Amino acid sequence: MLIELDRVTRLYGIVIGVNDICLSLPTGAHGLLGPNGAGKTTLLNLITGQLKPTIGSIRVLGSRPGNDPELLRRIGYLPGNEGMYADVSAIEWVTYLTRIQGYSAREADRLARQALERVKLTEHMHRKISTYSRGMRQRARLAQAIAHEPEFLILDEPFNGLDPIARHAMTTMLRQWIAEDRSLLVSSHVLHEIESLTHSFLLISGGRLLASGSTEEMGSLLTAVPAEIRLRLDDPRGLAAELIRERLAESVRVVSEDELLLTTASSLELGQHLVQEAAAGRYQIREMRAADDSLQEVFSSLMKIHRGQA
Repeated sequence: MLIELDRVTRLYGIVIGVNDICLSLPTGAHGLLGPNGAGKTTLLNLITGQLKPTIGSIRVLGSRPGNDPELLRRIGYLPGNEGMYADVSAIEWVTYLTRIQGYSAREADRLARQALERVKLTEHMHRKISTYSRGMRQRARLAQAIAHEPEFLILDEPFNGLDPIARHAMTTMLRQWIAEDRSLLVSSHVLHEIESLTHSFLLISGGRLLASGSTEEMGSLLTAVPAEIRLRLDDPRGLAAELIRERLAESVRVVSEDELLLTTASSLELGQHLVQEAAAGRYQIREMRAADDSLQEVFSSLMKIHRGQA
């Protein structure tokens, strides 16, 4: 397993950072989603061993994070705050941090150059970091996270402050990382950033893990949540009355002479009923459209459940 958390809670005095999280993640690429202040950074700090849980236990790549140099060599980490030295060059900075991993000066220099080439920063690696744009600084930070060739890369809000061109470059680099069968955990409060990389995600809010899995698995949790369906057919009023009578719709609204909008908590049963009615020739159904099943829709629905709005 990549990560195993058993009833993990982290307290800051009387404030709860994360609350009773149980989780097992296999190797691969995963997104950590949640609004600002949800507990994402606290969870990443626990996984990287920068914080210890108040309650519970954590294993990363089979080891307990903390004072374990061997485990740290297997992990690359890009924190949310920059923490860079402005008056040194990228090659100096990445080489220095790579040497901390235990590499010789020569080997650290080779690995630093290789990482900077990978993030397309070779041309500017001798310039002082103070002269870099936000996107260039993020690429330099990513270079230090991957220079020692870790198995598992952890990124805390890596897209923050990037313009569209820099975001595209970051996404391209991370997709290449995933394509090499390396593991990734990336946190963000912006849904499309995660969706562009992976459909395996964790949803956290208020320090609690609300859900984890693929978009399809999360969608299966929403079967009891009313889904919105739009139908175009020859007799919307007749079908509306029938669906209410059969208790297959929570609400119905005749939009026009040939269009019906309804909500249902019984999507499967509704679909079967409509197929039977159409096959029997009672209705001529020309179009049936459900709500968007993207990560945005899943995320929004799960948040509504958490807030008691669905």
